[in-house]
Amino acid sequence: MTIKEIKEALKARFICGEELQHRQVHCACGSDMMSDVLAFMKDRAVLLTGLCNPQVIRTAEMMDVVCIVFVRGKIPDETMIEMAKEREIALLSTGHRMFSACGILYEKGLRGGGPYHE
Repeated sequence: MTIKEIKEALKARFICGEELQHRQVHCACGSDMMSDVLAFMKDRAVLLTGLCNPQVIRTAEMMDVVCIVFVRGKIPDETMIEMAKEREIALLSTGHRMFSACGILYEKGLRGGGPYHE
């Protein structure tokens, strides 16, 4: 799935990174807890979150996240947008809630990886 396909499926809008819309995304993670993201993330992922602080961008960079979708209409501030631009991470915003957004992407074939085991 591409970032453009994610945007269309979620009826989202680009905040930045529209030039990255043809990048492939291999899996997804939905979380507001960056510690869970660090435990989960795989290669070339999309992160769905309602958390709007610079730690989200820093975590995304470490985990090879190519796109962040802010749910519930959240919009990051200019500092976060600049951080994402510097790191070539696309930012989107959707009005969907986290559960719905994850479900839509799952329905379209995007998966989150295997089950979590402690």
